[in-house]
Amino acid sequence: MAFLRNDAINRVNLHSGIQALAQGAGAIFFLVFLLRAGVSVPVALLAQAAIVTGRFLLRPAMLPIARRWGLKPMLIVGTLGIALQYPLLSQVDGIGIALVVLVVVASVGEVFYFLAYNAYFAVLGDVEHRGHQIGAREALVSVVGIVAPLAGGWALVTVGPGWTFAAVGLVQAMAVLPLLGAPNVPVARESPGAFGAAWPAVILVTLDGWFDASFIFVWQIALFVSLAKSIPAYGGAMALASLAGAIFGLALGRHVDAGHGRRTVAIAYAFAAGVVLLRAVSLGSPWLAVIANALGALAMPLIVPPLGAALYNMAKASPCPLRFHLATEAGWDVGCFAGCVVAAALAATGVSLSVAIVMALPAMGTAAMVLRRYYAPDAAALHVRSG
Repeated sequence: MAFLRNDAINRVNLHSGIQALAQGAGAIFFLVFLLRAGVSVPVALLAQAAIVTGRFLLRPAMLPIARRWGLKPMLIVGTLGIALQYPLLSQVDGIGIALVVLVVVASVGEVFYFLAYNAYFAVLGDVEHRGHQIGAREALVSVVGIVAPLAGGWALVTVGPGWTFAAVGLVQAMAVLPLLGAPNVPVARESPGAFGAAWPAVILVTLDGWFDASFIFVWQIALFVSLAKSIPAYGGAMALASLAGAIFGLALGRHVDAGHGRRTVAIAYAFAAGVVLLRAVSLGSPWLAVIANALGALAMPLIVPPLGAALYNMAKASPCPLRFHLATEAGWDVGCFAGCVVAAALAATGVSLSVAIVMALPAMGTAAMVLRRYYAPDAAALHVRSG
């Protein structure tokens, strides 16, 4: 297994596994806990939109920091910053100062974390093994995700949000440990043409932000509501979904590395479109919503390897991966903000969340066309040579 010989990527993937434990026990309960704390569905979606707005506004300040310190210190700061949001989440009680502070802290932590993580993974990974390395990461994340939601749901009901989210924050902070022995990656002071090289990917990632708003954030709320706002039932549904998703993490990565990117894209996005439609009709039916949620966990391991491989390889081939992801992350924020705001407006006017879920379809169709063009034989060959 040649793709496992890259020690730096192995460390990053181990970091991702620990991060996934915190995500599965804490982050997947973020929006649903806001609902339990008395925040309405539209306000919860607007809170998510406010977080990505903060990220967007703070992102230009990341370039001088990255040039001064490199990517690994930024990733460590972001990991610890995200850890701080969990104890704050437990203090939210409706609309108030605690919610505002939570939004600000989450914005700061996430802008450090995701920018540095994506650029770091792009630089350290291998073009020829990218699909395998992403697949291994997603498989590990899915396996961890089987236990984490069950633990998080049990703890929230048994010991309460204070102790639960404090423990989640500690686990999140421990995700820095595998990074300590990893190399730092410097960022060039000047990199002509770096932002221009990112524009094709910006379109793709903006579409992905809109997709994530519907497929992840709106769906988490819709699933929670369909399960009668039961924390244990919601955690169990998420655990079942991760069990299903773990099976596919490595298989699809191999398919991409073997040169079957276009086929993988067609299968992944067609399957995901079917899941979106099933989710839209499942609201109000707990058993059907649980099935739709599990199938959604199969869709993500299908989508992430071809999408991630394309973006990471484009970043590595660009003049500066950090500047590349400065542009693409801004695109994701724009797409996610727009999706969350539209969904919030629909919910505020009494429109079913099914409509907001179906909003994912146009973005998916466009992204699939862009990716199939990227994986066309001539384009793929040219890209591998440039990497």
